[in-house]
Amino acid sequence: MEGVLWKWTNYWNGWQTRWFILENGVISYYKSQEEVSQGCKGSVKVSVCQINVNTIDNTRLDLVIPGQQHMYLRAPSPQERQKWLVALGSAKACVDSKELNVAALDDANSLSHKKSELRLYCDLMMQQVHAVKSAATADGGPEIQKIDDASSLLTATCDTFIRTLEDIMRLTSTVGPNSPFDMPIPKTNSSIKAQPAIKTPRQSITRTLSQENR
Repeated sequence: MEGVLWKWTNYWNGWQTRWFILENGVISYYKSQEEVSQGCKGSVKVSVCQINVNTIDNTRLDLVIPGQQHMYLRAPSPQERQKWLVALGSAKACVDSKELNVAALDDANSLSHKKSELRLYCDLMMQQVHAVKSAATADGGPEIQKIDDASSLLTATCDTFIRTLEDIMRLTSTVGPNSPFDMPIPKTNSSIKAQPAIKTPRQSITRTLSQENR
């Protein structure tokens, strides 16, 4: 995927348009589409990023490498932001799946990243559900076009949410029995003999059943 995004540069220059390209799990940006051949201005692997959405500005998305780098971005429209979020989430899921097949990953770390993605998509779904509700209950009557647009975005987010949830389930299935993500299994002592079952008189059983049927 590729296209124009606004990137926060500094307090002097503010937001500046840049041409972004997402390819093979790496997102790179250039000063303009015409200057792609001159080399990128910067790039980052999607697999090491946390993807954050702004709850107030529905065009904002931020790529964060904890403790290292922040890339603050704005899309031309909420629809364009949705496309980028889905593309980034899909690229991240694809990279994670390949890494799981070729090497053993730190399960706790991978789960942490996936859980942060899941929270991202939860927040995004809540915003989109609110957009559908607002369009459906507008004062002048249902705004059909807005409902269709918001519903389309919501469908894409739900698909990405499900894929991320499947990744979490796959990761938890590879965690060992001593992992904090699993419920502890009580140990059984084979030296303890099973106690004989206490026989209940037939009359008491009949009386109990008759009382329950009242």
